[in-house]
Amino acid sequence: MDVRAVLILLLLWTTVGSASDHWPQFRGPGGNGRSDAIGLPLTWSEEEHVKWKTGIPGEGWSSPVIEGDQIWMQTALDEGKSLRAVCVNRQTGKIQHDIEAFYISNPAPKHAFNSYASPTPVIENGHVYVSFGMYGVACIEGSTGKILWTNTELKHDHDKNAAGSSPILYKDLFILNCDGTEQRYVAALNKFTGKLAWKADRSKVITKAGEFKKAYHTPLVIAVNGKDQLISMGAYRVSAYEPLTGKEIWWVDIPGFSNVPRPVFGHGLVYISTGFGKPELWAIRPDGYCDVTKTHVAWKGIKQAPAKPSPLVIGDQFYMVSDNGILTCLDAKTGKETWSERIPGAYSASPVYGDGRIYLFSEQGETIVIKPDNKLNTLATNILNNGFMSSPAIAGKAFFLRTKKHLYRIEDDALAPQAKAR
Repeated sequence: MDVRAVLILLLLWTTVGSASDHWPQFRGPGGNGRSDAIGLPLTWSEEEHVKWKTGIPGEGWSSPVIEGDQIWMQTALDEGKSLRAVCVNRQTGKIQHDIEAFYISNPAPKHAFNSYASPTPVIENGHVYVSFGMYGVACIEGSTGKILWTNTELKHDHDKNAAGSSPILYKDLFILNCDGTEQRYVAALNKFTGKLAWKADRSKVITKAGEFKKAYHTPLVIAVNGKDQLISMGAYRVSAYEPLTGKEIWWVDIPGFSNVPRPVFGHGLVYISTGFGKPELWAIRPDGYCDVTKTHVAWKGIKQAPAKPSPLVIGDQFYMVSDNGILTCLDAKTGKETWSERIPGAYSASPVYGDGRIYLFSEQGETIVIKPDNKLNTLATNILNNGFMSSPAIAGKAFFLRTKKHLYRIEDDALAPQAKAR
């Protein structure tokens, strides 16, 4: 083998390794719940394949994000007054940083189903970006825990529900949705300074009461005909924006509000769940301009769409789990149902795909593992205490699972076969 071939193989190995060894944002590197990891565990319990288990102070449904040996998530103490970022060492499970980003003397009430720290942070090059919705956003230096900048100017009223939309990074921009009862917009900040780069008000006029104007959606950047689009959903409308400027490219009017699931992109289609009251699944062609509601909706699925968990596209198959535990497989190109079956539990966390399997995490603490197939093919059912409201992270050959009380590292070659609480 010549030197050039060796270098190519090393480059490919490095690329694959780096792709599977970090989880920088909500739903992973591509924002789609997919990992290229090999060697993930199939089974686990409180006694099996737990490398470490660490208690996380406070309450937060934020998912973990991972870069190097740092795992970051958000939490809230003192009934939402102390809004914090927590860093856990990936190798040891010990808490390295527990940082108060904001102190709110009189936080607004929240919905009992939500937390004051539900948005997932995003991490890049040793910098951690956190969002607590209307209370503020911040950038933290990962190595020291120093807060580099904060911004409390992105006002929008959660109105007794608390925040839910997670931020993303795009080039030099920190982008997030701000959909409250009065102000509704998408904002981009300079990620180095926290200063506003652009702000795009939602174009949909809503005359209903404030609660029907809210959304909790995490945006997604896709490439269409060589140009990037920011897919962002507010109440009753999903839009595509130019991510560098905030200019609206196209939009589709939809029948829902309080939108939660993050979209996925595949086969030239953007797949969205329309939100409350009765969610529907829509597949949209993203190559239009202005109002494409009547021309670019490829197909719709009106049964068992999720209101909270985000979906998965695996090859030609589309998988979604409804909040009440109906798992459905569709043809991703046509929307034709392949099968639909009930699985145990209720679901808020989004499923993930890795090592040829789909993993689904219930509010009761069960993980249902299935093989993508033309029928329901259950491989394992695993249980941990306290239940899942947060979506999982994958790095290396391990799952990093946040329950309501703890963060776990689950791995087949666990160094500590017996779970040890910290």
